[in-house]
Amino acid sequence: MTTVILWTDILIYALVVAISFFFWNLRKDLITRERWSQVFSSRLGMVSFVVIAFYILVALLDSLHFRDSLESVEGQASDKVYYGNTVRSALDTVLGDMSTVHERTYSAPFALNSFEKVNLRDDQGVSYRDFPALEHAGVHLASPEDKAGDIVIQSLIGLLIGLGFSVLLVGPQWWLTRHSDLPWQSAWITQVVIICIVAWMIRVGNLYHILGTDLAGNDVLYKSIKGVRTGVLLGSLATLIMLPIAVSLGIAAGYFKGWVDDLVQYLYTTLSSIPGVLLIAASVLMFQVYIDLNPDMFEVGLEKADAKFLALCFILGVTSWATLCRLVRAETLKISQLDYVQAAHAFGVSHGRIIRRHILPNITHIILITFVLEFSALVLAEAVLSYIGVGIDPAMASWGNIINSARTELSRDPAVWWTLTGAFCFMFMLVLSANLFSDLVRDAFDPKSTTGDQA
Repeated sequence: MTTVILWTDILIYALVVAISFFFWNLRKDLITRERWSQVFSSRLGMVSFVVIAFYILVALLDSLHFRDSLESVEGQASDKVYYGNTVRSALDTVLGDMSTVHERTYSAPFALNSFEKVNLRDDQGVSYRDFPALEHAGVHLASPEDKAGDIVIQSLIGLLIGLGFSVLLVGPQWWLTRHSDLPWQSAWITQVVIICIVAWMIRVGNLYHILGTDLAGNDVLYKSIKGVRTGVLLGSLATLIMLPIAVSLGIAAGYFKGWVDDLVQYLYTTLSSIPGVLLIAASVLMFQVYIDLNPDMFEVGLEKADAKFLALCFILGVTSWATLCRLVRAETLKISQLDYVQAAHAFGVSHGRIIRRHILPNITHIILITFVLEFSALVLAEAVLSYIGVGIDPAMASWGNIINSARTELSRDPAVWWTLTGAFCFMFMLVLSANLFSDLVRDAFDPKSTTGDQA
């Protein structure tokens, strides 16, 4: 086995380290710590944070990539090891056989037979059309009639395994936080529910196709889980690229005014006048041409898909800063006219110190709220871009690619609905949790909300 390190793997771990370092430093700032305590003092805040943390954990597991070594063949040197072209991750190992089993074509959730009829032959060689049995689903059953009872038994086993892991993981948390005033009970219950669901999916999903299979016979549940990493990375990286541009230009325009303000307004007005989808599509296609002309730069196909994914994150970040820039500019214009800022000017305080001590702290709530809202918007935007053919590379699993491939399946008779359902449920839970968490962050950090509550 050899390790495969992608640029996105490095970035997601760097992002997690930066977030951890940020929360660790909150202990030094009593005011900021108090505001974050207000966020987590709500049961809804605890629940949404645990769900978001679970998605991040899945993305981290899916960012540990490796290639398995091939079996030695006769005449091969003993000190020479060759590796396969298939890149796997730690998440694939956790999910078990879901990543390796493939059927012929569509199959419905928990089905034992294919969704489409094919030509078959009986023992006498007579041809007939029927639904063939699946190669991997329910093969452990002695008879197809045992399916319902077996699903119940395997579900109970999976839930018991989940409860066992919950005791091991949640028990120490209960001991450490039992005297805290925060509603940790909500976090514990949410963790237990998530662990039990995951254990059930792994147990039953390795025996049946819980969400069926797609046109190529791939397990839909497995593809939906693999799309978590893409959704988390796209929303995070594109937003982090957008934030420095929007904040720096917005503060410069609102603080210095004059020709700086005119230039920044000209930039974001021009950018807003260009149809965003066309600009993104043109940029992605230009980068795709560069990739096609330089195939030697990528050892495996996933590296090529990763490069295109990074380019898409960069393009989305560069083209989506105008709205936040307007908000920051307007807020900076207002703050720069306040008495204490004017007093700082009169005492000869430098511009950099005024921006750092007076402007930035008062627009933090806008930045935090925009970060979470833009994260949700970019996760949804990926589905739209994949729908028009300029999204994530097909070699990289994503909810947008699943939705794009499912658009013609709903018009079939009978309709193939389960491929869309898997991507929708996972995307819905992530976006809903992010939006709920952003509402709590806004209430805690927005000075207007704080003033209103005190009044």
